[in-house]
Amino acid sequence: MNVADHGRELIPRPEQTPDALRAALAVVAPGRLDEMQATKDDAFAKAVEWQSLSPVQSWVLIWARDIEIARRPDLSSRFAQAQNTLEHEDPATAQEALRQLSAVLDDAMMAVRG
Repeated sequence: MNVADHGRELIPRPEQTPDALRAALAVVAPGRLDEMQATKDDAFAKAVEWQSLSPVQSWVLIWARDIEIARRPDLSSRFAQAQNTLEHEDPATAQEALRQLSAVLDDAMMAVRG
């Protein structure tokens, strides 16, 4: 990411805690707060059932990744463009859209993992 892209972030990258992620999501994608809460409840229930923190750790990473995409116009525009082309009638175009979607998710995950 270059300096120009960095300057266009909607909000700073939040800490990877449930409260910080929720506060960030409330700014960049408030319509997804109910989805976040439902997946959080599920992750915590699985953590208890499995006696493992891995479901909670996965939940944190998934939401950190999604917030990374939403807070960065460069990623969010690439993500939206790819989503809009996923069901294109031309198989090559749809395949390229899937590749782009995967690349955006990978870029966002690498950013939040540091």
